[in-house]
Amino acid sequence: MLFGVISDTHGLLRESALRALEGVDHIVHGGDVGSAEILETLRTIAPVTVVRGNIDTGPEADAWPQSAVVEGAGRHLYLIHDRADLDLDLVAAG
Repeated sequence: MLFGVISDTHGLLRESALRALEGVDHIVHGGDVGSAEILETLRTIAPVTVVRGNIDTGPEADAWPQSAVVEGAGRHLYLIHDRADLDLDLVAAG
């Protein structure tokens, strides 16, 4: 399974970023999306998991979690925007 990782788009999604994500199985966006349209575009490539960043406000962003766990290929990806918000004991979580 190939994950594509992107973050801090701030409402701008460059063609070079889209090309880099071509062929991935799942996209994780680490927050500071800036616009829900960014996620709509990314979903045309692969399923997307998103977490809210500090600039993400409003009704759409309010629905995005502060953290998320994505499982794939026998691995767990723990997503947060700001590592100061880490609320998981990684050793205990395995």
